[in-house]
Amino acid sequence: MLRLYRGRAVLVTVLVAVALVTPAALAAPPQRGVLVPGQSLGGVRIGMTRAQVKGLWKADFGRCRDCNRETWYYNYRPFTPQGAGVIFQSGRVVHVFTIWQPAGWRTAKELTLGAMDGEVTRLYGSLEERTCVGYTALVMPGRRAQTVFYVDEGVLWGFGLTRPESSPCV
Repeated sequence: MLRLYRGRAVLVTVLVAVALVTPAALAAPPQRGVLVPGQSLGGVRIGMTRAQVKGLWKADFGRCRDCNRETWYYNYRPFTPQGAGVIFQSGRVVHVFTIWQPAGWRTAKELTLGAMDGEVTRLYGSLEERTCVGYTALVMPGRRAQTVFYVDEGVLWGFGLTRPESSPCV
């Protein structure tokens, strides 16, 4: 019962986020993005400007209407919860993350989305666990950016980078 509830909570959260973006949610991040821990996700780095992100991932994205901070969604298909998101503060990237386990994304050490959480710790060592609503964030601290592995029920669902002092939860 709890397992079913957690899965639904994640699904509802993602579907609400997708429903709240403007119809421009047609652009896509790279089809095969790479997470370089502490550095970049699909080429996006913490601290990049809006113009730099647009130059890398294009200018066609969906904007979250009800988010506290400026949030752009790049979805592979309109209104479907798969792709990546970027959160800005004062015009600079503070959080970049994948959405709903997009195929083809991996780390520099060849860890792919869909792997079991034990594979994350085997490759990256013991990581700090943070409980988010409906999922767990495994956090690798870094000086410029903390790396986040999003896990639900023992399966790796996403990657993220945030500023070191920020919450890893999306």
